[in-house]
Amino acid sequence: MSIHELDAVVLERDLPEHGLRRGDLGAVVHVYGEQAIDVEFVRLSGETQALVQLTPNDVRAVRDADLPAVRTADVRRGAA
Repeated sequence: MSIHELDAVVLERDLPEHGLRRGDLGAVVHVYGEQAIDVEFVRLSGETQALVQLTPNDVRAVRDADLPAVRTADVRRGAA
């Protein structure tokens, strides 16, 4: 998968230390070659839940069949 800045991506594993779960939707904000990417996860209010450096294997591209969902975030953890 080729990842570019501003791509929407789906988290492939839980990151409880950031209040994130597999399936959460994020946006790529920076690409460090093929080794690492920065992904921002935002609450519907517009507040950042987490800005996390991940590997490309930690995310996948958004698929046409994906359906967004809403869940309550743990705002005590993971806030940037």
